[in-house]
Amino acid sequence: MNFSKSPAPPLLVLSNGHGEDLIAARVLTSLRQQGHDGLVEGMALVGLGDGLASVPGFRPIGPRQQLPSGGFGNQSFTGLLQDLQAGLGGLAMAQWRCIRRWRGAYPQGVVLAVGDLFPLALAWGSGRPYGFIGAPKSDWTWLTNWGTTPVADVYHRCKGSEWDPWEWGLMGHRRCRLVVVRDGLTARGLRRHGIDALAPGNPMVDGPVTETPLPACLRQQRRLLVLPGSRLPECLINLKRLLAALPRQLAVVLLLATGHQLDPQDLTTVVTDQGFSLRQPPPDTGSRLAWQRDHLLLLWGPGCFEAWLSWAELGLATAGTATEQLVGHGVPALSLPGPGPQFTPAFARRQSRLLGGAVIPCLSPQQFQQELAQLLGNPHHGRVLGHRGQRRMGLRGGSGSIARLVRQRLLQPHGTINPTALSSWPSPSKEHMR
Repeated sequence: MNFSKSPAPPLLVLSNGHGEDLIAARVLTSLRQQGHDGLVEGMALVGLGDGLASVPGFRPIGPRQQLPSGGFGNQSFTGLLQDLQAGLGGLAMAQWRCIRRWRGAYPQGVVLAVGDLFPLALAWGSGRPYGFIGAPKSDWTWLTNWGTTPVADVYHRCKGSEWDPWEWGLMGHRRCRLVVVRDGLTARGLRRHGIDALAPGNPMVDGPVTETPLPACLRQQRRLLVLPGSRLPECLINLKRLLAALPRQLAVVLLLATGHQLDPQDLTTVVTDQGFSLRQPPPDTGSRLAWQRDHLLLLWGPGCFEAWLSWAELGLATAGTATEQLVGHGVPALSLPGPGPQFTPAFARRQSRLLGGAVIPCLSPQQFQQELAQLLGNPHHGRVLGHRGQRRMGLRGGSGSIARLVRQRLLQPHGTINPTALSSWPSPSKEHMR
């Protein structure tokens, strides 16, 4: 008899945005750490998919393009028009053809979609077994402060879920072997519609366990983490608005954490236009450039987000994924939404509701200054907000738990399920439902 182990089927990952790339990367990295050595290929449906490059043995496939809206064409009609003019329709068709070719090359392959309706529909259309990690939607966005957006809130309450009926159909399809959502409340809403949804944890809060020691030069300073986002030119526009809203008499250290996409010359122009002067960066901070305005010190650290995360007592944010990660570490934030295309007032309000008010959206520089003074003057209030947001984001370990589910339901022959693994995730307690 031949007892040789059957090889795992090839896995195609479809990711639909920057945050989704991060989630996919952490799940796939955990999958490798658990011993999976099969073929893993992936397609970034939005942007260039740089977040997936860190996964061991990962092979990117398919066309990639940076669209004007940064993947947020559904946030505004103008953004959608700009994307269409930039070739969104042709990009989507090319991605679809690539998936069909992949199916032909790997008839035993399986698909993992990360994001919302678009990757879910493509996974269904592949004709192969698939799993789904529903990253962006949560029922907290319509249950918190109910009535803030009355039409949408009534619509979601009638459905009992933020996910729509056509998405239920794709999640409940016989070829869909796994549905994972970001929290227990959302999973419970989907289960009422017959979807076997699970919420084993949120990969966004899985990061480096070790904290970078705080340099001696910053220990007596109040430290604010500035997160302007990752998409250009919106990132620089948001940064300019954040700096312009800060009071002249403020005495803090601003830790400006960005990716490596910013041009130092463009950044310097924005910063110096707000009255800052270039100076020598302080030692041991990891900062690349530094500026001073009166008692306000601004440090720029491309790639320093994770190192600086534990240093901050408050965030000033116009970002999506990074803000959620910040709040997941118990740090509250203020946001100052702008014209978009991503960080609009509607996006900021939804983010605040999702995170239990741990992010306070400010619709004017005056409100921004008032909220900033209150949080700096009342650290206890900030800790309460941070703890509330931390509960909303959930506990660490989601990446490993989801990776085990992917192995059991997608990568084992016939989608074998380990019932003991599924019973180990109880329904959310009242404490976690707050």
